[in-house]
Amino acid sequence: MISPTFLDGAPNWVDLGTPDLDGATAFYRGLFGWDLIPGGPEVGGYGMLTLDGRYVGGVMTVSEEEAPSAWSVSFQSPDVDATARAISEAGGSAAFEAMDVLDFGRMGGFTDPAGAYFGVWQPKEHPGFGVIQEPNAFLWAELYTTDVPAAAAFFGSVFGWGTDEMKVEGSDYTYTTVHPAGAGPDASFGGLVRMGDVPSEAARGPHWLPYFAVADVDAVVAEAKRLGGRETLAAMEVPGVGKMANVADPYGAVFAVMKPEPRR
Repeated sequence: MISPTFLDGAPNWVDLGTPDLDGATAFYRGLFGWDLIPGGPEVGGYGMLTLDGRYVGGVMTVSEEEAPSAWSVSFQSPDVDATARAISEAGGSAAFEAMDVLDFGRMGGFTDPAGAYFGVWQPKEHPGFGVIQEPNAFLWAELYTTDVPAAAAFFGSVFGWGTDEMKVEGSDYTYTTVHPAGAGPDASFGGLVRMGDVPSEAARGPHWLPYFAVADVDAVVAEAKRLGGRETLAAMEVPGVGKMANVADPYGAVFAVMKPEPRR
């Protein structure tokens, strides 16, 4: 699983864009116990989400005319501008130009050749996550794409990611995992999935899906429904991995929850 230390090329942040900041933060407060640190006009109202005082992600208001409500994943870079050039050379595109965010860091938004959006964060005063791999915090990231080998080649070129093939116990399915340059499979932080393998995700086009760790998947799904969300992929057990489900918040932003099996 993702390293508890910050590695270049690994996820170091997630963002939620929502049309209703108050409603969305109330939902995630009820579901995960997250609190909001509101942002001022100098950051466009961008707020920080925290779990027991530790950063778990960010949230900002996005109108339905601008973009659908969604979660996005950002990856660490020591130099956003150099990464932007590598993305362009590999066939990706800039969604917006790299920019400084006060003294917190430098960021850029991009799409891969298939159209999946992702962020790049160059940390300064704000390194990223304050907690991972604990219940109600970030656990994993998954890319849904039209072409897994092409995606692996693109992100390998940009970030130096390595890949591994994992046979899912009890099936013929092979899952492609990714890990940072210079690290091995034990530092894997995500996976690459062909969109057609999961119809509920295929309908959304190429995208990154964040996973949050939970202590009880069924209880979290039930609470999400009570709070106005819905289950988009029914809870399932994956041998050797854990139990997981996909959920949409009341405004349509989809994320996954998972109770991982203990590491062997």
